[in-house]
Amino acid sequence: MNISRAFKTSFIVAALLSFSVAQAATLPKADYNAGKTRISAEYKADKKACDALKDNAKDVCIEEAKAAQTKALADAKMNKQIGEAKKEATEEKMDASYELAIEKCDAMTGDAKTNCVAAAKAKYGKN
Repeated sequence: MNISRAFKTSFIVAALLSFSVAQAATLPKADYNAGKTRISAEYKADKKACDALKDNAKDVCIEEAKAAQTKALADAKMNKQIGEAKKEATEEKMDASYELAIEKCDAMTGDAKTNCVAAAKAKYGKN
């Protein structure tokens, strides 16, 4: 594979990786907010269903609705944090791979080194 083709391939890979990192950064927050909205709606519906009950049965029904809401919000928060941790881990892996690629370029000289560094920057989204 010649340098031009390697550079183009590296550029395409970098673009795809950049998109997936950006997508990972936005999806967890959007999912979290949508989940909170859904959980709130479910809680309101569950609580409304308790209106038909009386006395202790109504109290138990309301507490069940609150407990379900609290558990669902905790799960949503956990999933958001997992998404953020995955994004951070992906970025750290990309940085480590970039540093390795640059170190490999140090063994080269002239145009080969210039092309190697340019390819590494393109591949790992460094400008």
